[in-house]
Amino acid sequence: MLSSAHSPLGKPSRYADQYDPALLFPIARAPQRGELGIGTTLPFLGADLWTAFELSWLNARGKPQVALAHIMVPCESVNLIESKSLKLYLGSFNNSRFADAAEVASRLRTDLTEAAWRGAMMQSSVGVKLVTAELFDREPIQELDGLSLDRLDLDCDRYAPAPELLTSCTDEAPVSEVLTSNLLRSNCPVTGQPDWGSVQISYFGPQIEQAGLLRYIVSFRKHQGFHEHCVERMFMDIMVRCQPHKLTVYARYTRRGGLDINPFRTSHPQSLPTNHRNARQ
Repeated sequence: MLSSAHSPLGKPSRYADQYDPALLFPIARAPQRGELGIGTTLPFLGADLWTAFELSWLNARGKPQVALAHIMVPCESVNLIESKSLKLYLGSFNNSRFADAAEVASRLRTDLTEAAWRGAMMQSSVGVKLVTAELFDREPIQELDGLSLDRLDLDCDRYAPAPELLTSCTDEAPVSEVLTSNLLRSNCPVTGQPDWGSVQISYFGPQIEQAGLLRYIVSFRKHQGFHEHCVERMFMDIMVRCQPHKLTVYARYTRRGGLDINPFRTSHPQSLPTNHRNARQ
């Protein structure tokens, strides 16, 4: 499997105008997970929830059609899909003819599933749902629920991931909390461009010291990592340092190139969140 250095990210690219699934570039999850001490048995469940805002194709008569696509990539897939390659792939639909939206969704599902599991036996399909133009007004804007950590007035001076900032009250009764922040920023590991996000941390267990948690979130400000890897790093750091009985970390990153990526990782079975964008997306 090729590394991100071989991807089209950060390089001049040819924009294909005819359908071409070969444009998809998978990147193995294992190397980054290995750095976090994650082996073949994952300590979490979840998925990467994508929204594609720039999807268009031609119908059988050559008339352009437009839609949004909600894409669900299972976290157990062996690969993530590099975002610029997905943008180029979606662009290749622009001047290709398809019978209807159902055929487009089927092609997307087949191609993305193949890329997500390339090099391994497929275990679960990538989910794809198209929202056609007549349903656009049903797409709500919704902020992450929870108590905002951003209300805290504090000093910050760490801008590389600092798990030692995380502490919890292990000698007190466990609590259940949902905490949020809009101050997440990380950077693309290939181009160095900033990635802006909001994060929701839900847990049951020893109460997490909130000031330290906010400083920890801010500490990603100069970190270079893909969205998916950043959320998995947060999950592992909080689990190791704070020892919750249950933990969920969910981040929604602002879109780039018509795509947003929203990783969701949880310690216990539960439904995936509805893929509702927030105001910055």
